[in-house]
Amino acid sequence: MTDLVAEARAWIADDPDSRTRADLESVVAAAESGDAGALEDLQDRFSGLLEFGTAGLRGALGAGPARMNRVVVIRAAAGLASYLQEKLGKRDVTVVIGYDARHNSDVFARDTAAVFVGAGGRAMVLPHPLPTPVLAFMIRHLGADAGVMVTASHNPPQDNGYKVYLGDGSQIVAPADSEIADAISRFPRAAEVPLADDGWQTLSDDVVDDYLESVTQVVRPDGPRDIKIVHTALHGVGSAVFRAAFDRAGFSAPSSVADQAEPDPAFPTVAFPNPEEPGAIDHALELAAETGAELVIANDPDADRCAVAVPRAGGWAMLRGDEVGALLGAYLLQRGVASNAVFANSIVSSRLLAAMAKQAGVPHAETLTGFKWISRVPSLAFGYEEALGYCVDPAAVRDKDGISAALLIAEFAAQCKAEGTSLDGVLADLAAIHGTHATDSFAVRVSDLAIIDQIMARLRAEPPEVVAGQQVSKIDDLALGAGGLPPTEGLRYFLADDTRVIVRPSGTEPKLKIYLETIDADPAVAGRKLADVRNEFERLTAAG
Repeated sequence: MTDLVAEARAWIADDPDSRTRADLESVVAAAESGDAGALEDLQDRFSGLLEFGTAGLRGALGAGPARMNRVVVIRAAAGLASYLQEKLGKRDVTVVIGYDARHNSDVFARDTAAVFVGAGGRAMVLPHPLPTPVLAFMIRHLGADAGVMVTASHNPPQDNGYKVYLGDGSQIVAPADSEIADAISRFPRAAEVPLADDGWQTLSDDVVDDYLESVTQVVRPDGPRDIKIVHTALHGVGSAVFRAAFDRAGFSAPSSVADQAEPDPAFPTVAFPNPEEPGAIDHALELAAETGAELVIANDPDADRCAVAVPRAGGWAMLRGDEVGALLGAYLLQRGVASNAVFANSIVSSRLLAAMAKQAGVPHAETLTGFKWISRVPSLAFGYEEALGYCVDPAAVRDKDGISAALLIAEFAAQCKAEGTSLDGVLADLAAIHGTHATDSFAVRVSDLAIIDQIMARLRAEPPEVVAGQQVSKIDDLALGAGGLPPTEGLRYFLADDTRVIVRPSGTEPKLKIYLETIDADPAVAGRKLADVRNEFERLTAAG
């Protein structure tokens, strides 16, 4: 324990934050007094440096190299600035910085600005907590060399994160992630990183106006607007921008879920601030029932994702991400796309969009999971992933954008209403043409990431030959690369009836994710097959 305590005390000496210093000092004292829980906590905090990857940084707040704190952020900013200076061959690199309303987001944003100015660069900081799409838009709009968004998106309240974009407006991919990580390693102590006291530019609210002017172009000026909407921001930063966008686009003011409309880093009304989680949009559904709404839209806390619920069978049903992706794709195809347009979605998303694009004569691309890959598809006109992420205007925001997607789905819903049909009706029509693409997913949450490695090793060593009565016709080890895709950890299974299953570790949370899709002309048959395959893979991926 002596070495561990020495490492902790060295960290305390390097930490500019009095709160995290005091926190770590109390943990060290408790560990030295024989508290087993404190010793385990200390070991976890110093289990390694929070890894900088293609999602940037994300983790629990607290002192220590395996947590999100000012030391980790200052070192990350210094590494990023150094990487950009070397790559671009200039000292005066420019970064635009955004942040959400989570604990310490404003502090991490200010530290990043201070590091860049201290390194001889320029920093432009958004005026207050704003959605991630606003930051993604401003990178290209302002001609910055890079962008940083301080957010943990839909993670639990105790987390925060650090998302990095390069000057093309896309999130980083390999090898930039490892090259930035290498640059970070050249700054072992935060105290040795020069920090400017001032000199960065705090942008005005004109940035919001610029974003709104752009984002409202996704809907037609003369498009239908007669639709009654309920919106929830899930205690995030999306409410004001969402309402301003809908007002500027000519929609009636959506009804906001009052107790979730304002930013609150504690996220008090939800277990997880993720619209995909059971119960997360219950307050919105209750308000919809009270107000007679025709559409419910939910954004995650940084408003880059968009969830949609529709009236169904006397109640409400939340559409799956694949269903919203198909609807947005159908509407864009109906409106007409450029001759060189390409549609894309991730490998874990439904194959329905590919079928729709093929019928329309529009090229389609399949990418690895994440918008860092989708946004890089040449001539992209529309891209989505099943986790409620949609890019409907890649020329403006080369990332998922929950505001522009909400505008487009609202216009489509209003058009359906005017034509005497519904979004559900469109989905039924698509199923009649292309077959029912039934999708589902589940996750195996773990407290120890080693368990995920064990499950993946077991699946490779003992591959199933038959699943739910169907022969396994093909297994792709995604770690070896498949179909021209870059290698990534995961396994993809195809069954004889064209059912597809993908097993992959989450890139942002400690869990193994399993994605399933069955296709059948009969919706009931597709649903039964989906349930059977899920039951089988729940057994195959069980921990222990």
